[in-house]
Amino acid sequence: MVTRPARQAAALVSQLAALDATPVVFPAIAILPPTDPAPLARAHACLAEYDAVIFVSANAAEYGAPGRWPANVAAFATGPGTAAALTALGVGGVRIPDTTFDTEGLLALPALSEVAGKRIVIFRGEGGRNLLGDALRARGARVDYVDCYRRERPASGAGGLAQALRDGRVQALTITSSEALDNLCAMLDAGDRERLAGVPVFAPHPHIAGHARALGFQAVDTGGGDAGLVAGLLEWFAR
Repeated sequence: MVTRPARQAAALVSQLAALDATPVVFPAIAILPPTDPAPLARAHACLAEYDAVIFVSANAAEYGAPGRWPANVAAFATGPGTAAALTALGVGGVRIPDTTFDTEGLLALPALSEVAGKRIVIFRGEGGRNLLGDALRARGARVDYVDCYRRERPASGAGGLAQALRDGRVQALTITSSEALDNLCAMLDAGDRERLAGVPVFAPHPHIAGHARALGFQAVDTGGGDAGLVAGLLEWFAR
């Protein structure tokens, strides 16, 4: 089962289908424009005044990237999926971490180590973590946050998911955010939650895998974005 928002599910679905898996697509998060669009519009208007822009997710790229990218501004992304979304939107030279595809990986980049006096803007969803901005400020940067999208629980209900679980059509669950797993649990009744808890969870980050374990799931931390998810699934079913 692929739980990504619909617009980001296609690449993983294609990779799974190419391996003769049967993807069951159930977006567990709805991505919507920000409650107040004015801050994003202001950020676009003065984007050329920044030294760097950081996009924390593919959603931040799709909802936050401007129509025209200023050539003098460096773009950073948390991983290859976000970088690919930016490239598709005309943003060139996107830099991604060399270590882990997350905040900690970004902070390890040399280009974000010496940032005293630099102006940096972080595009994210409403209610995102402040770790990245706090760390950059501690290094002397002037940091602004711009909320360019918001996450909501899907309003469509979980009838299709519940039926897939009852029919035994789900043998693995891919989760790319803790909030998605929380939404799934909240949308199902007790019996279907129990069925879901019997499905192994594959997550590309230790924080997400740890959250799944705390909820009682058997979770595999695959690392490595989509490639890690696919490798983790192949290894699991090979055993």
